[in-house]
Amino acid sequence: MPLVIVALAVVLLVVLMTRLKLNGFVALLLVSGLVGLWAVLTDRLTYEGEPAGLSAVPLLIEDGLGGQLSSTLIVIGLGAMIGRVLGDAGAAQRIAQSLSRALGEKGVQWSMIATSVIVGGTMFYEVAFIIIVPVAFTLVRTTGKRLLWIALPMSITLSTMHSFLPPHPGPTAVAGLYSASIGTTLLLGLTIAVPAGALIAMIWPRLPFVKKLDPQIPPGLATDKEFTEEEMPSLGLSVLVAMVPVVLIAGAAVYAILLPGESRLGSAIGFIGQPTVALLISLVVATWALGPRLGHSMTDVASSMGGGAKAMVMIILVVGAGGSFKEVLTAAGVADYIADVCGSLSVNPLLLAWLIAVILRIAIGSATVAVSTAGGIAAPLVAAGGVSPELAVLATACGSIAFSHVNDPGFWLFKEYFNLEVTDALKIRTSYTTVLAILGLGGVMLLSLVVPA
Repeated sequence: MPLVIVALAVVLLVVLMTRLKLNGFVALLLVSGLVGLWAVLTDRLTYEGEPAGLSAVPLLIEDGLGGQLSSTLIVIGLGAMIGRVLGDAGAAQRIAQSLSRALGEKGVQWSMIATSVIVGGTMFYEVAFIIIVPVAFTLVRTTGKRLLWIALPMSITLSTMHSFLPPHPGPTAVAGLYSASIGTTLLLGLTIAVPAGALIAMIWPRLPFVKKLDPQIPPGLATDKEFTEEEMPSLGLSVLVAMVPVVLIAGAAVYAILLPGESRLGSAIGFIGQPTVALLISLVVATWALGPRLGHSMTDVASSMGGGAKAMVMIILVVGAGGSFKEVLTAAGVADYIADVCGSLSVNPLLLAWLIAVILRIAIGSATVAVSTAGGIAAPLVAAGGVSPELAVLATACGSIAFSHVNDPGFWLFKEYFNLEVTDALKIRTSYTTVLAILGLGGVMLLSLVVPA
């Protein structure tokens, strides 16, 4: 019954936004409330671990929205400001033109894939997305290519890196549950994630149902100005400014892997490497290094940053409401129901871990929640099943990428930035995430033939 309710809620949400043209933020809040009402009427709703009544539904909606925005609001806001400064100062155009000249128009997609592997290796999908998308938008304008032709390979590659590999939070948490080596998991995962991600990233923009779409860059997220050669900063300065958050965040992640344990230096590096701190530092660096190209006063700099932030308001609201939907589903006991059903199944531990993560992902939405919950359910089976714990981590992690849809906050970031209708976003993102999950499982099963338990 809980899975039927999830399916009905998804259908209702799609109808509200496509047939009735209801705003995404309002539609998500409305459906979240209806799911909460169902959970109350069937005595399934809990709040803070205790059975709850109707009065808890708005609290859960607020908690979900607040929880989602607490981890994404600063990142999205600062990322949008950095992107707008890079765009208004001509740095994004400089990087985009240099990529086009170096690789040619046919190599633009490969440049997006390579950039996403490097940047997305240690970053959350949302963080890496926000950092890279200004360059993608500028490439669209300078090459005349369609938005999805250039930006979709970026999103697909970032989805793969985020969901498959440590040190991202989901796979790292499961590695701890399975007593798996993070380093070994990363090395084995790269052999699956990079080829699978690159393959789908090159195929999906060429599919007929994608090629017929031609969404435009949302207004306000990229500058419309065409810069002359003299107006743009040097390539070195442009890349240096753009890479500051990557270096800070990735450096902290690598340090934590190579030199784990408590120390003052490690604590300081970890602090600087937090996405919010790293992006704030990056914004300061960007305004200092590129500010003179934005105008002659701080008012011009503030105007540039403000323009990027204003364009993000509705995107932030929709992403936050996606968190509300996820929170209500969790409080309604959907994850517990799936755990009870799947816990008694007797199948290959690798396949079971993947399957549990897939079902949780469909029902709950969050890849991190899905992989962590699935890890807790499958841990005893993995320990007793005679399989490599590192491969079990990868099986669980790649299952958590499947079927991204309307209860996934990342889905709404994808939809809003690429200016898509809900149905089109479902066709594209849900299909590519599902195929990636299946390819990931296939890669894990092949590795299991040669990797000892």
